[in-house]
Amino acid sequence: MSVLPLVFTSGWASGINAYAVVLLFGVFGATGLTEVPESLQRTDVLVVAGVLFLCEAVADKIPYVDSIWDSVHTVIRPVAGAVVGALLAGQNGSLPELAAGAVGGSTAMLSHFVKAGTRMAVNTSPEPFSNVALSLAEDLGVAAIVTFAIFHPVAAASVAAVLLALGLAILVFLAQRIRRFWRRRSQRREERQLADAEARARARAPSGDGSEHF
Repeated sequence: MSVLPLVFTSGWASGINAYAVVLLFGVFGATGLTEVPESLQRTDVLVVAGVLFLCEAVADKIPYVDSIWDSVHTVIRPVAGAVVGALLAGQNGSLPELAAGAVGGSTAMLSHFVKAGTRMAVNTSPEPFSNVALSLAEDLGVAAIVTFAIFHPVAAASVAAVLLALGLAILVFLAQRIRRFWRRRSQRREERQLADAEARARARAPSGDGSEHF
């Protein structure tokens, strides 16, 4: 039971930025700040997590690219939350490890939906600054909560639970803007298809410059 608060917090953070969670735990373990499973401290794991974190740091700040990135990570983030939770439990397939994996994965899934839904709502705004500000807040929040959880897991889990509840409430409030996002995306797709069809029609049409008349 003592590891569950840390698992819950890591699951919430994984739903926001899974690569940052793996990178932070690995660095904390490698520097001896706390006990972390050896698999998270491996050099190859840290390198891959660092590279993917940098990729996410860029993609997460570009309007509409961030939503595409979130769609790709609908499976990745919950799986990462489950794996990290199971590794933190560290009981080699025992019931506590399986329970920790379920807690981490389900929490990551919920926080991922909050993140992805919020980004859809933000993308209805034409300016890019809100995306950058929200992305920076998420990155700093994940770093702060995970670091806090290392020293005060119960308190950090309480903060994560409050943030998750607030995020779900905001997601319900923003549901209309999210629907608007999908309508605009569908409209742009239809406009592109119509423009392509018109371009093809013009390309097939006679030139009309009189060159065919003698």
